[in-house]
Amino acid sequence: MPQAPVIVWFRDDLRLSDNPALSKAAASGGPVICLYIREETGTGQRAMGAAAAWWLAQSLRALGADLERLGQRLILRSGKAAEVLASVIAETGAGSVVWNRRYDAGGIATDKAIKSDLAARGITAESFGANLLREPWEVKSAVGEPMKVFTPFWRAHQRLGHIRAPLRVPTALPAFAGPVASETVEEWGLEPTRPNWAAGFTDHWTPGEAGAQARLKAFLAGSLDGYADGRDRPDRASTSRLSPHLRFGEISPVQIWHRTHMVAGMEPGRDVSKFLAEVGWREFAYHLLFHFPHLPEANYQHRFDAFPWRADAPALKAWQKGLTGYPIVDAGLRELWHTGWMHNRVRMIVASFLVKHLLIDWRAGEAWFWDTLVDADVANNPASWQWVAGSGADAAPYFRIFNPMLQGEKFDPKGDYVRRWVPELAGLPAKAIHTPWEAPLAILHKAGVRLGETYPRPIVDHDAARARALAAFATIREPSAA
Repeated sequence: MPQAPVIVWFRDDLRLSDNPALSKAAASGGPVICLYIREETGTGQRAMGAAAAWWLAQSLRALGADLERLGQRLILRSGKAAEVLASVIAETGAGSVVWNRRYDAGGIATDKAIKSDLAARGITAESFGANLLREPWEVKSAVGEPMKVFTPFWRAHQRLGHIRAPLRVPTALPAFAGPVASETVEEWGLEPTRPNWAAGFTDHWTPGEAGAQARLKAFLAGSLDGYADGRDRPDRASTSRLSPHLRFGEISPVQIWHRTHMVAGMEPGRDVSKFLAEVGWREFAYHLLFHFPHLPEANYQHRFDAFPWRADAPALKAWQKGLTGYPIVDAGLRELWHTGWMHNRVRMIVASFLVKHLLIDWRAGEAWFWDTLVDADVANNPASWQWVAGSGADAAPYFRIFNPMLQGEKFDPKGDYVRRWVPELAGLPAKAIHTPWEAPLAILHKAGVRLGETYPRPIVDHDAARARALAAFATIREPSAA
């Protein structure tokens, strides 16, 4: 009897190397069916944002091309995952399904139900850890509880020792001989057309596994040296920009971990430690999501349920469009719109501005990032927003209110970042570019800046906004902090 085919269900793991599910299927020796399902929403899982959908289209094409070089084909189907799998099994006689785990509540519930259903029908289902260094349940406090503070979490994580070696691309991946119907990326309408607001994305990104590996190689050869300090400079190419590749699993954190240590040698040093700690923050975010499944929509600290957020649609719109009158904030939001990405230091600045200067609920900002970031991540995005808002685990203290002028002067000292993304201020000298409302009229005139016309005046006064924020946070301060 011929061996029954194995279905590899791709999800957020769009790569061939270090893919445990794919390696398991290859090791079976039987025919392999590579399947990606565009799952229907309404099953407890969050619908993908528009920018991430653009990336997905490119990544699926890249994965399809990589599989073709192995004599394989990527099958695309849409619908409820359980129904799609049942259909493909019926069409092919597949005897097993393998996939790599996900950690959001909706994904976990879907996968558990599918495993149960397949087992009842005599179909083997097996899942693997592929997109984290360790599973969320492996890192525990001294008393066996989930960790709530990053630094102890990361220390405990590292004390667990060895990180498994990355897996190679399978040398053989026998294809299923029969016909299997497939939809197309184009049919899914993942890419914008009228207007094509993602037209500039291709100037900044190369989605796919090859692009991810090239990005890591370039970072390790260049920006890793000096990363600990340079990572805060948005005016420089000082970060890895691996986040969207990690989001879609085009590269694994295990690969990043080992490649970085190979480059660093026996003594990693400050730059390497800081870079790997950023990988660790992603681990911590998934740890939180797994143990606190409502992280994307509910305050981790329940006292924030009583926080007096303001409903201010015009201010929110000005923030989204990068028209707040604060240059470093506007530069970040315009970078986001044009590239689908924003420098991490600037993410903190613009998030702080929304929740503290404008007192707008962090969920409004998180939703905007979810829709406009190519790296919109189900764990990282809400965990980071809650950290800035003060409502999350190991959060920034409520009284930490970024001064956008000082942040700009410190991390964009010559104003190059602002000039790139806020070109109407490009003619201003460095000493005026972060505070154009304080510049003499002669300087503004020479630069062609007319406040309130070519560039907005600040939509809120910094000192007044800070005082208002502190008063609002005081209403929910814990008794011990009163």
